[in-house]
Amino acid sequence: MAAESTDLDRMRDQARRWLDDDPDPASRDELRAVLDRLPASAPELADRFAGPLTFGTAGLRGPLRAGPNGMNLAVVTRAAAGLVGWLAAEGGEGPLVIGYDARHGSREFAERTARVATGAGRPALLLPRPLPTPVLAYAVRRLGGVAGVMVTASHNPPQDNGYKVYLGAQLGGALGAGAQIVPPADAGIEAAIRAVGPLAQVPLGPPGQVLGDDLVAAYVERAVAVIAPGGPRDLRVAYTPLHGVGAAVLTAAFARAGFPTPGVVPDQAEPDPAFPTVSFPNPEEPGAMDRLVALAQSTDADLAVANDPDADRCAVVVREPAGTGTGWRMLRGDEVGVLLADHLMRRGVDGLYATTIVSSSLLRAMCTARGRAYDETLTGFKWIVRAGGGTPPLAYGYEEALGYCVAPDHVRDKDGITAALTVAELAAGLKAQGRTLTDRLDELAAEFGVHHTDQLSVRVDDLRIIADAMARVRAATPTTLLGAPVTEAQDLLPDADVVILRTAAARVVIRPSGTEPKLKAYLEVVEPVAEGDVPAARTRAAAALTTLRAEVATALGI
Repeated sequence: MAAESTDLDRMRDQARRWLDDDPDPASRDELRAVLDRLPASAPELADRFAGPLTFGTAGLRGPLRAGPNGMNLAVVTRAAAGLVGWLAAEGGEGPLVIGYDARHGSREFAERTARVATGAGRPALLLPRPLPTPVLAYAVRRLGGVAGVMVTASHNPPQDNGYKVYLGAQLGGALGAGAQIVPPADAGIEAAIRAVGPLAQVPLGPPGQVLGDDLVAAYVERAVAVIAPGGPRDLRVAYTPLHGVGAAVLTAAFARAGFPTPGVVPDQAEPDPAFPTVSFPNPEEPGAMDRLVALAQSTDADLAVANDPDADRCAVVVREPAGTGTGWRMLRGDEVGVLLADHLMRRGVDGLYATTIVSSSLLRAMCTARGRAYDETLTGFKWIVRAGGGTPPLAYGYEEALGYCVAPDHVRDKDGITAALTVAELAAGLKAQGRTLTDRLDELAAEFGVHHTDQLSVRVDDLRIIADAMARVRAATPTTLLGAPVTEAQDLLPDADVVILRTAAARVVIRPSGTEPKLKAYLEVVEPVAEGDVPAARTRAAAALTTLRAEVATALGI
């Protein structure tokens, strides 16, 4: 009992110190209400003060709530002060470019970041309104920014927000100009954030310069230049931004490129931080594409496309061949990834083609057969855009989580707008020949074998479950998969918390998610195509993958 009383007193003291430093009256009231409910609210208070949000290579991301373990004005002020201080200590010159999406708090956090920057004597340039993340990444390069900040939680739940940092050419180098930060920059910024004193002593300057719509027009113009002029444009597209910020920019890009304006899911067209029509604003989650499929069906669309809420990802839904399914299906990220790679290769785009260790091995096979440079990186576009060390220059990169970079000199990050344009270019060209994206996938399967991929993904409330599963598979690593010997078992610790298992015809990559409380196992089965019978090979691969999933789940104890 005495120990419980001591813990409560310690938490009260922590909370009161936070209240004294918190610049936001609303979050102060929120925290006082938690204190008023003690001792019943002790678990909630402990969680809010479990530790500060860690500034990692994805920046900050967490729930909107008062306290150090949440996204709020105090945390953002401290992060901005640390970032601006680090930029100065590194000798970085130039403006800080700031973008934001339409989530709760995003504009306020962006404006506070601008005032912290100007208070430190650094120019701050704000995007004119809530806009896609790739517009911010583009703006850092176009405007010669020393760095960029994008306030977004991407496809996280509605109660979350985040703070993503990009570097300009001076501090990021040629490969990292307009790209997300990588070590050691993240550790340096984290240390600078921890060194920030009382927030009352952080000087706040004027609100910075709000940029005009000419920047957005320039982004659209460059995006349209990604596809070849004069090609087929007859394509009916259904589209959803999933209540995010992608609609205006994507529809403008399609119109500028000469495509018919996509039909947009009406009740998902406008930005809405509550994301009222989806349980989870992620195209990969069950049910998220239901309204899009309904619109595609009702309008007899050739293709359906979705962006995640900050429009850096792109999902593609296609009509299934008659008699093979339920009408429409969403392509896996690996399928879209290889379709785009194949399309760019056919267009003669030279350079390095790259993906990650968790993506399909089909891109490697394509590059080997076609004499293209290939590289493989850890997960995340911060690594993809640095693939190969720049020799030869990156031509294209993708990750299976619906992220595609089709024009690294335009946006050095994943970009759901240019990806959608390039998919539309490919689909329109195939339609003009009386063919479809699924026809092209069958051609690739016939040439290279069926590369069937899937995920075993488990969301948890207790992160110890993930740690225990990773420890279990390391302690008792499977020696066979699908009845075949494991020919290679890699453990990437301490560089990355990843375990990779390979057989002659299967691969498993196991890792915790970097942005969500999930354990993920990426599964792949490669099945040769006999006598051109792609459907039979797909059936065999699907059955094998079902068995593989069960074997991996057993090995993980989940």
